Amino acid sequence: MSTQAFAQGLAAARSIAGTQDYPQSALYLVATPIGNLADISLRALHVLQLVDRIACEDTRHSQQLLRAYGISKPLLAVHQHNEAQGAQAVLGYLQQGERVAFISDAGTPAISDPGARLVQAVRAAGWRVLPVPGASSVTAALSVAGMGGAAEGASSGFVFIGFLPSKAAECEQAVTQLAQEPRAVVLLEAPHRMLTTAKKLAVLGERPLTVGRELTKQYEQIHCCQAAQLGAWISADAQHQRGEFVLVIHPAMQEKDATHEQGLRVLEHLLPELPLKTAVRLAAAISGAARNRLYAAALAHPTRFTPTRRE
Repeated sequence: MSTQAFAQGLAAARSIAGTQDYPQSALYLVATPIGNLADISLRALHVLQLVDRIACEDTRHSQQLLRAYGISKPLLAVHQHNEAQGAQAVLGYLQQGERVAFISDAGTPAISDPGARLVQAVRAAGWRVLPVPGASSVTAALSVAGMGGAAEGASSGFVFIGFLPSKAAECEQAVTQLAQEPRAVVLLEAPHRMLTTAKKLAVLGERPLTVGRELTKQYEQIHCCQAAQLGAWISADAQHQRGEFVLVIHPAMQEKDATHEQGLRVLEHLLPELPLKTAVRLAAAISGAARNRLYAAALAHPTRFTPTRRE
């Protein structure tokens, strides 16, 4: 979209959004596009041209973004490495009666990006914090995952995790906990970690998931598969390992509790004699319980399940 077209958008923003009250000495959290520059709201454009200055995650990135919209404002860097100090600078500007906007590199601030500590500091000082909602990779991915009305036997709602821990042991523990979460789970992932993450999520077995790659951008891709198949899909094409990822793990289909409990009882009897994976496989076959739930339960409750050895 051309700068001239955005200039027309700014005029429309002033006309439509300008009638609302925008108090001074307030912090405005403004959502910006996650890829497509057209995904900016008229109210966001109005607020960005109205405020006295803009705090942002990366001044160079934000300068390019604002220039595309024809907006020029003083910028203040507030990122994960200086958020406490940056918050103090913002408080100083609010004390002077200024309106300050905060934007992250993409999407809605303070969700997985910086901003939460800034919000806490501003609120603690007694100043107002106002949201200007818009683009979010989380809601974008959820909307195309097709889970609006959870299927019978599945839990409703979702849990946002963000990025899994980078350390291997902590990551494995987090995935074990995910296996026990009946609701949908939303994860974010960087391209260089995607294949490793896919291999760890394979423990979820047949549980469906939706992959959003480069959402809203030119090479956007949405793929649905079972968790166990994700690694093969990532490895099948070099393009599948590029760009930013959002993963939606679909709600688990909850089997009857009696079936699961029966599987756990069988597993308790098998584990003293068999390796963990073998015992889980047999317990699932005997009881009809879900193998991945039994495996996750065994890992999560080591005091109850004590195998002689692990595969």
